[in-house]
Amino acid sequence: MLPFIITTIDALIIYLLLTAGSGDFLYFWSPEEFVMGIFLSIIVGALARNYLCHSKNYRMLNPVRWLKFVVYAIGPFLFAMAKANLDVAYRVITGKIRPGIVKIDPKLNTDFGVTFLANSITLTPGTLSVDVDEDTNVLYVHWINIPEGEEKKEYADIKKVCGSFADWARRVAE
Repeated sequence: MLPFIITTIDALIIYLLLTAGSGDFLYFWSPEEFVMGIFLSIIVGALARNYLCHSKNYRMLNPVRWLKFVVYAIGPFLFAMAKANLDVAYRVITGKIRPGIVKIDPKLNTDFGVTFLANSITLTPGTLSVDVDEDTNVLYVHWINIPEGEEKKEYADIKKVCGSFADWARRVAE
């Protein structure tokens, strides 16, 4: 029953966000739109409950984790993205690049944590998550400028590749 309720509420929130401004009921929706949202959310909850709540792990329902995610997105991630944009622009203008693929071990235990980190790396210009070893949660990352000697190491220095992203993935997802 809990997966159904969680999925239905998530579907309703997404529906209401996508249809905001369609009427004057509660200042955002028409009564018909609100009723239709509830109806469709119940259908989605019945059909998708086993997909969205497959692992029966509800730790991401904790509002503190969502707050940490918002802090991460507005603070460290936005700063790292701006810095990476400037670095890539510099490298494009000067032609000083040493691209290659490095292996990093973030020491994350959950699939969500690894996915969170891989997406953060991919969204940052100059880096791209290429592959994940599912047994060890090791990431392979294409990096626009590998420092001298870093390509010879078994694992690249994670702080050089993605800064504090792994620490934040641990805080938010594990």
